[in-house]
Amino acid sequence: MLQVELPLKLPRADEEDGSYADRMLGLLQGDLGFHGQKSPNIFHSWHAFPAKFPPQLPHAFIAELTQPGDIVFDPMMGSCTTLLEAVALGRAAVGTDIDPLSIRLGQAKLIAARAVSAGIRGHEFLERVRQRLSQQPETLQKALEKRFDEKTRSFVDYWFAPHTQLELIALIREIERIEDPALRAFFTLTFSSIIITKSGGVSMARDLAHTRPHRVTDKVPNSPLEEFGKRLQKNLKNMKWQGRSESTILEANSRKLPLGENSIDLIVTSPPYASNAIDYMRAHKFSLVWLGYAVDHLSQLRRGYIGGDATTGIEYLPMPSYTQKMIHHLSAADAKKGKVLHRYYSEMTESLSEMQRVLRPGCAAIVVVGTSVIRGIDIQIHHCLREIGEAVGFEHVHTGVRQLDRDKRMMPARWNRKNNTGIEARMHEEYVIGFRKPGTEDGR
Repeated sequence: MLQVELPLKLPRADEEDGSYADRMLGLLQGDLGFHGQKSPNIFHSWHAFPAKFPPQLPHAFIAELTQPGDIVFDPMMGSCTTLLEAVALGRAAVGTDIDPLSIRLGQAKLIAARAVSAGIRGHEFLERVRQRLSQQPETLQKALEKRFDEKTRSFVDYWFAPHTQLELIALIREIERIEDPALRAFFTLTFSSIIITKSGGVSMARDLAHTRPHRVTDKVPNSPLEEFGKRLQKNLKNMKWQGRSESTILEANSRKLPLGENSIDLIVTSPPYASNAIDYMRAHKFSLVWLGYAVDHLSQLRRGYIGGDATTGIEYLPMPSYTQKMIHHLSAADAKKGKVLHRYYSEMTESLSEMQRVLRPGCAAIVVVGTSVIRGIDIQIHHCLREIGEAVGFEHVHTGVRQLDRDKRMMPARWNRKNNTGIEARMHEEYVIGFRKPGTEDGR
């Protein structure tokens, strides 16, 4: 396995083991809600992303459990919340994911942010796009016809109106002409954000940012050009990069990390829900098809995501006793869902084992997981992952509980709705599991 070389860390003995453990326990037992708090880091708002945790959560653990220059890692980085907070605090940030949109978001937020300034000439870019729409409609139409394979073409035609498609192809072709990779990444993120958005948007979909898209036949989609201009202006407003250290973004599976043993000082991550409770690809493909990905390829990628519902070609690992009982309990109600749950815990076993391997002795892994109910059965995800974590060699310090702020976590529904059903009724809190790798090699 090819491994990425991370900065060499020298041992230090600036604090006793008890001090680190006490601070970690204090954080886990404290208020983890962060309700009403706002982050000064505007990069978190650049792009909608379902179920991301509040930046204050990783910020608190990074600030208390690491020092400047330490390496903070998120093996399932999603919208890169942990990485942004790490870099802002002067820590080196490392993130991995297999979701193509997550990789692109990370590139834009952590790389482009250093190169983009408020002086960017967005109006000149938009003027070029308008000229091409006005003067070269036939060229754009031909480019549109060549852009997609047959199946992807059907998807695009179903979800995007013809005039919307023409503006989108004009925008993305102009973005692809940008030579500066950092600037191109920033414009690509802005492009994607007008498709995957909380409200409005340029597609015929509703609830797209919540991964529950529904086609609305009478919807009048917003103009991509107008939305791009507004989003660009918003992203640039008051933008000032606060990062003081380096970051590394890798397209890699959390179950087989390209990192060396004992190389990470802190892990803060939030794994996917089981059984595709939040289907990231279902929403992400709306922008990814415009970025050159075919629908079939994205469907194949989706099969490899942790929490997927496919049950063939899966390596089912033996589980510790309590977790095995939960699998059997669900299997008695629904054999297929029982296999899906066994797959989830098998894949999380591999991921937790890799986290334990790359973490330095004495250091912490913070794993944030939501409640999950399948076929009316609470699968006790926090208890099971605690048991699995201990089985792969972690020490369990404490599991904190935080009430889910839906407006911040971007869940599929909102607090003020009545008669909640389905996913709204299930996901009302989440658990912050605190693991620690045994040993005090680093003087912790």
